[in-house]
Amino acid sequence: MESSQYDIAIVGGGILGLSTAMQLLERAPHWRVAVVEKEEELATHQTGHNSGVMHSGIYYRPGSYKAQFCVAGLNNMVKFCEENEIEFQQCGKVIVAIHESELGRLQDLYERGTANGVPDLEIVGPERLKEIEPHTAGVKALYAPHTGIVNFIKVAEAFAAKFQQAGGDIFTGAAVRKITRSGGTVTLETTKGNLQAKHLINCAGLYADKVASMTDEKVGVRIIPFRGEYYTLRPESHHLVSGLIYPVPNPEFPFLGVHFTRNIKGHVEAGPNAVMAMRREGYRKRDFSLKDSLGNLGYPGFWKMAAKYWKIGMGEVWRSYNKGVFLRDLQTLIPEIQASDLAGGGSGVRAQAVARDGSLLDDFSIIQGRDVIHVLNAPSPGATSSLAIGEHIAGLAIDNFN
Repeated sequence: MESSQYDIAIVGGGILGLSTAMQLLERAPHWRVAVVEKEEELATHQTGHNSGVMHSGIYYRPGSYKAQFCVAGLNNMVKFCEENEIEFQQCGKVIVAIHESELGRLQDLYERGTANGVPDLEIVGPERLKEIEPHTAGVKALYAPHTGIVNFIKVAEAFAAKFQQAGGDIFTGAAVRKITRSGGTVTLETTKGNLQAKHLINCAGLYADKVASMTDEKVGVRIIPFRGEYYTLRPESHHLVSGLIYPVPNPEFPFLGVHFTRNIKGHVEAGPNAVMAMRREGYRKRDFSLKDSLGNLGYPGFWKMAAKYWKIGMGEVWRSYNKGVFLRDLQTLIPEIQASDLAGGGSGVRAQAVARDGSLLDDFSIIQGRDVIHVLNAPSPGATSSLAIGEHIAGLAIDNFN
């Protein structure tokens, strides 16, 4: 790797970095492209710790990146999985209104999804809801039959294989320590040696802001990690969930709320909550980084965010440590579920970009700097949208990197 010379270096071997790399070489096969990943394995963080849901594009503001990329991304993802023999299921999803007071928001979601081009959306009553999800209770629900599930690690591995077959290089175990520019060349100093490129694409996920700062880019955001914790349903309780069951989201809360997800391996997950992690890769409650914590405390946007969401945040922490509270929230969707149905589960960490004014970036954020493209915010539905996002980034590179 020492002094290797490339046209483009991509930092981050998750699903977005690999999709971008694959599509760059599809469109510009003469370019030399390298992916640099700090872990020994690809797709180990957000790609490898998500619920595996292929979202259909209901929640997102019409015209936003999320709306555009999710609807296109789902169609592309289904086609890619079919062509590459990757198992997936379009098991369908219901968003359930528990109370009459939620019906206005449910209608808004229907109109959003329709405006975004999501096909075959349907608002169903209690009888039809019981046919779709027999153990779920609600006054009405929004049914999205094309929402699906897949193993995104396998998708990312397929992206990587196609990229390498096209002549691309992947360097794992190569954490970027420093980035310097000189004479039209960007040099990445990594734990496995130096790599030189004419241009850089930053898909570093939980470290996207750190990589941006190494390029002296003033991006105006900080990545603050939020851990989502899950329970799993015991095998004898899997019959309680047929597909995907979600609540109507609380407009005051920036995340979707706890829900039920059947994954492609046949397991059923219940969750997640959303607790601020004390480390960027803090998958466990006890994980702590003094550097990450002090960085958050020294960031003005953190305190403004905390002032706005402190009450909700404390509720999430309380639910994290109290199984009974978690159970009570799950029972609003499936009343018959009991504590004995729940076993321990895993967790994921969401890389949430927070602006200096304390606002949580709601849309994907992709910005261009000198010789560089930064992907600064790509939470859910980032994996679903990965082919559409990668196509967009590849287009930006081809148009702007001479």
